[in-house]
Amino acid sequence: MLRTLRNVFKIPDLRNKVLFTLLLLALYRIGFHVPLPGVNQESMAKAARTSGGTGLGQLAEYFALFTGGDLQQSTIFGLGIMPYISASIIFQLLTTVVPALEKLQKEGDTGRKKINEYTRYATVLLCLIQATFWVNYMRSQGYVLQDYADSMWFILMGLFGLTTGTIILMWLGEQIDEYGIGNGISLIIMAGIVARMPNAIIDVVRLAQMKMGGAATGAELTPPKILFLIFAFVGVVAGAILITQGQRRIPIQQAKHTRGRRVYGGQRQYLPLRVNHGGVMPIIFASSLLLFPSIIFDWLRNVFRGGYTAGFWSFLAGSFGPGRYLYELTYIGMIFFFAYFWTTVQFQPKEMANNLRDYGSFIPGRRPGKRTADYLETVMTRITYVGAGFLSIIAVIPSVVAIWLNIPYRVSAFLGGTGLLIVVSVALDLVQRIEAELVKRNYKGFLGDEGGRIKGAYA
Repeated sequence: MLRTLRNVFKIPDLRNKVLFTLLLLALYRIGFHVPLPGVNQESMAKAARTSGGTGLGQLAEYFALFTGGDLQQSTIFGLGIMPYISASIIFQLLTTVVPALEKLQKEGDTGRKKINEYTRYATVLLCLIQATFWVNYMRSQGYVLQDYADSMWFILMGLFGLTTGTIILMWLGEQIDEYGIGNGISLIIMAGIVARMPNAIIDVVRLAQMKMGGAATGAELTPPKILFLIFAFVGVVAGAILITQGQRRIPIQQAKHTRGRRVYGGQRQYLPLRVNHGGVMPIIFASSLLLFPSIIFDWLRNVFRGGYTAGFWSFLAGSFGPGRYLYELTYIGMIFFFAYFWTTVQFQPKEMANNLRDYGSFIPGRRPGKRTADYLETVMTRITYVGAGFLSIIAVIPSVVAIWLNIPYRVSAFLGGTGLLIVVSVALDLVQRIEAELVKRNYKGFLGDEGGRIKGAYA
């Protein structure tokens, strides 16, 4: 491993990419602690501590986990990268129903650049909308200093500060994609999760109750709970690696070509189809969208308070919180939806079948063309179901464990659930990209001489 790290810094191009990525991530962490002007940070910190175990507190933890921001601190990066993710979801959906956007997407790099431009504009609009709600919420809860509570300048500073922070994060992610190494948006989200993990470990140590007997309030972490967290940590890491690297290998037969007295081709190869084709994106998309129902239903409950529908809105507002049955059921459904949606957008069986036919290859027992495309689509549909099921199990573990075992959510969210899955998946993707750069330049991979390269498929 040390030899591999030395090789990384021996190559000037790879060294510059790694250092550039680390520099931008450091800038993100610095900006994460720059507060908005005019906000009473002590009052917000106190409210965050008191609401830690409530549904609103868990919602804030969810927001911080998947967006790289933290509204509880009210910094310029408070909104995180969520508006950009939401805008990306919107345009991914629109490309499947709007012919003009679908045509742009088929134009290659030029069309994708145009769609990215529209996504940036939509990000700014979503930032202004979300920042308006958050600034008004801070004013209504008394989190603004008295001198700025009724000032229009504070509203403008809050709107432009939060919007600018998200645009900076979007720009940092794009710069990492262009000049660094790894996926910029995923690395920003991973950096935000990793930065919170030490606090979760400190909470485990602080709440640990190693005595088996005696009175307990239920909030302590007894040895069985700690062992469960350790096994959950190991299981999620192992499962994340397995499902991320797992592939369904389709046998491909190359046609033989006779030129003169020589016969070319005829080799048997494999077409790898990833079990979890969407990675962690279905979880990120589903979590980002599920932040809104709780806020909307809570607002509707206050609007229709005392009316005939007050009980209905109160039921929905209480049901759409982490750990609630209706919330988790909707969460699982959205994960399955986005897993299939992302696979449909990214995986093109017709184009793949045409490419196989053009290169003179075919799947044994399947005719080239439509039959091959239908077969690939059927296989991908089946393995996506397995990948989505695994993601759903990982996604609901933290909230279910936090309620059933009375473990603080900030601990279960980071040491045995979705946060850990995101960290493992993004780190594994980063390691593979670095290894590809090393192997391209005739260097050994991370596993050295004995283990060879990191395996990308499981039979």
